[in-house]
Amino acid sequence: MREVQRRDGGADASAPTDVVVDIDRVTVVVNGRATLGPVSVKIAAREHWALVGPNGAGKTTLLSLAGAERHPTTGAVHVLGERIGRTDLRELRKRIGSVGHLVADRLPRDATAREVVLTGRDGTLATWWSTFSDADEAHAIELLHRLRCDRIVDQPFGRCSQGERQRILLARSLFGRHPLLLLDEPAVGVDLPGRESLVAALDDLAESPEPPATVHVVHTLEELPRSTSHMLMLRAGEVVAAGPIEDVCTDANLSACFSIDVRVSRIEGRLHATAAPSW
Repeated sequence: MREVQRRDGGADASAPTDVVVDIDRVTVVVNGRATLGPVSVKIAAREHWALVGPNGAGKTTLLSLAGAERHPTTGAVHVLGERIGRTDLRELRKRIGSVGHLVADRLPRDATAREVVLTGRDGTLATWWSTFSDADEAHAIELLHRLRCDRIVDQPFGRCSQGERQRILLARSLFGRHPLLLLDEPAVGVDLPGRESLVAALDDLAESPEPPATVHVVHTLEELPRSTSHMLMLRAGEVVAAGPIEDVCTDANLSACFSIDVRVSRIEGRLHATAAPSW
């Protein structure tokens, strides 16, 4: 178990100090089997974390804790200053942006792409629960345009491709202006131009005046934007390494995480990983 330290060790007063997610000595047990832990990690405001590991490593479980979707078996989880188990999770989840199948599965299939984006403001599942201004409508359309969805603004969500749905969900999260944004493999099923649109949008978001803290689950490092500042590697529910990405994302750590000989490189600021030749 390793508790994450901030990049500067806390010495720089200008560095982020507000803890957005605090997972303290947490374990999760499902049907008598430990799926996560013990894990301790602190995520501060304006930090952008990558969460990596092989299938079954516990990535989705950890993300569900950060998203106030489940309780830990042991340990304590604080999200946006609220302790899981001692607060109304329905209200807390309204302050968290999320991109992934859990959200997609709850949205009505007949809602248009524009309507889905609008629901991101209040964290609802349908627009009839809220009232929207002309400025809201314009902003929703602008976000869809930025993510190359301008031609499907009025298309039902259920008729969109998987890649289109992922981009619509990202636009929905950006519309909400949440202090915490969780991304569960947003590039799954997205073609190369779509992936690059997602990456560019996340980099733009990181440079905005008040960017959210982000936790981004990926299977390949190529999906990560340049703005990724920290990385948490999981294997079999335990932490392999965690901290500033320059320190953590190394050949040795990735090799230990995935049990193969990995080589990692940067090309124009973007991470790339390949398996070393075995011959």
